[in-house]
Amino acid sequence: MRVKYLAHASFLLETNSGVRIITDPYESGGFGGDVRYKPIHEHCDIVLISHEHADHNYTQNITGNPAIVRESATASGISFKAILSYHDDTNGSQRGKNTIFVFTADGVTFCHLGDLGHLLTEKHKSQIGKVDVLFIPVGGVFTIDAEGATQVMNTLEPKLVIPMHYKTSSIGFPLAEVSEFTKDKPRVKELGTSVAEIILPSEQEIWVLTPALL
Repeated sequence: MRVKYLAHASFLLETNSGVRIITDPYESGGFGGDVRYKPIHEHCDIVLISHEHADHNYTQNITGNPAIVRESATASGISFKAILSYHDDTNGSQRGKNTIFVFTADGVTFCHLGDLGHLLTEKHKSQIGKVDVLFIPVGGVFTIDAEGATQVMNTLEPKLVIPMHYKTSSIGFPLAEVSEFTKDKPRVKELGTSVAEIILPSEQEIWVLTPALL
């Protein structure tokens, strides 16, 4: 299994059999120009969309006639479990609903939290189950912040944590930088690349990938 960090909350995962999955594709130039990442021009089989905001649901540039998954479904032989959560800590009254996706491919269980805006309940923990790789927002303001992300990480106890949705030179949103999340953590690996092979460590690690489309 290979993962490529496109940018923001968008990743491209490619299984050993060649199934390509994109999470939360953004609209380049969206939100009045605040989303300055380059457009996503990728061929894929499946697109996961956590919620209907333009920095998470823009599929127009993606090729391959992919299955668009917004709820629990099976596509290309992979079962995706959709779990209801919220984009804020007031049950969605500010920014609406958010979908957490959990799926297993190549024997590895992935969880993409989308724009999670609150801590997880015991019900969420039970619904999510065992996680190997966690894609987690850490930038705050519109999602959980570094402290909240740490609590969510500790709740789910994944082997591998990949932060997303944080401040870079190509995003105008007032988010925190990824260092706010990683600065006090052990076993942080700044990979210096956008692409990595998923090899689960024996102890929990945090991998910081470089957005490919800065």
